[in-house]
Amino acid sequence: MNGLSQPAHLSPVDLNSMRAKTLGDYLKSRRARLQPEQAGFAKTHGQRRTPGLRREEVAILAGVSATYYTFLEQGREVAVSREVIESIGRALQLSPDEHAHLLGLWNGNEPEMAPPITSELSQPWRDIVNQMAFPAFITNDRAELLAWNISVDKYLLDYTSRTPAQRNMMSSLFTDPEMRARIINWEEMAAHSVAIFRTSYDKYAHDPWFPRFVEDLSKESPEFASLWELHRVEAKRVTRVFYQPPGQDQVNVYDIKSLSFTLDHPDLHLCIYSPVKEQES
Repeated sequence: MNGLSQPAHLSPVDLNSMRAKTLGDYLKSRRARLQPEQAGFAKTHGQRRTPGLRREEVAILAGVSATYYTFLEQGREVAVSREVIESIGRALQLSPDEHAHLLGLWNGNEPEMAPPITSELSQPWRDIVNQMAFPAFITNDRAELLAWNISVDKYLLDYTSRTPAQRNMMSSLFTDPEMRARIINWEEMAAHSVAIFRTSYDKYAHDPWFPRFVEDLSKESPEFASLWELHRVEAKRVTRVFYQPPGQDQVNVYDIKSLSFTLDHPDLHLCIYSPVKEQES
C-alpha cells in the first residue's frame, strides 16, 4: 500500500493541547445530555442556564474539585490519572463505547500521533474485494472509498460512474438522493454512521481535513449537522441494513461486518455485506 497522507508536523506540546481540547469538548457534550434526576439529584424547578448537569454536580459525583473539572472541560492541560478519568466516566454514565472513547482521548496523556491516512491501495487488495460475490469495499477513517466490487455498484450505489471526490461514504449517505432512496432504514444507518465517524474525528484532532469536511457537509445537510451536534460515539459493530434497488420490489437485507486491517494500516476497514435469509429478517 502507498499514498499515505502525512499530517502537518506538530510538536508534543501542540498534540497535548489538541488532545486536552478534544477531551474537554467530549466531557462537555456528555454532561449536557445527562439530566440531574438521572444522576440522583433532585429535579429543580425553573429553567437551568445550561442543559444537563452542572460542572459542580459532575465534580461531586466524580469526587474531584469543581475547579479541577472545569479546567478539564476548558481544555487546559492538567494531569489526569486513570483513576480520575474512570471516576468521571462513571459520573457521566457513559456507555461501553463512550467509555472506550474517553480512555482513547485520555490515553495516559501520551502525545501520540494518530496513524497517517491511507489514500491508495495496492492491486492485491483490490483483487480480494473483486472476488467477493456480495457487496464489499475498503474505506479509510475519512470514510473515503478506496476499493469496491461490482456488487456495490449494483446494489448500493454506482461509485464507478462517480468522480473520486464523490466517493466518500459519509457524503453519499447524506447528500446522494439515490443512496438515500435505496436504504429503507436510512435514519438508523445515518445515526450510527455519524457516531462512528465522530470517533475518527476525535482521533485525528491534528488533521485539518476533518473539521473542513464536517463544516462543508453540515452546510449541505441539516440532518448531518443535527446528528453531529449530538456528539454521539459508537464503535463499529455488525449492523443490519435494508436496501431496495430502484425499480425492484425485492428488499435485500444485509448484515454489515467491518474488519480492521493490519497494524501497519489501522485506519483501513474492509466492509462485507452478508445477505440475511428472509426468515431471519
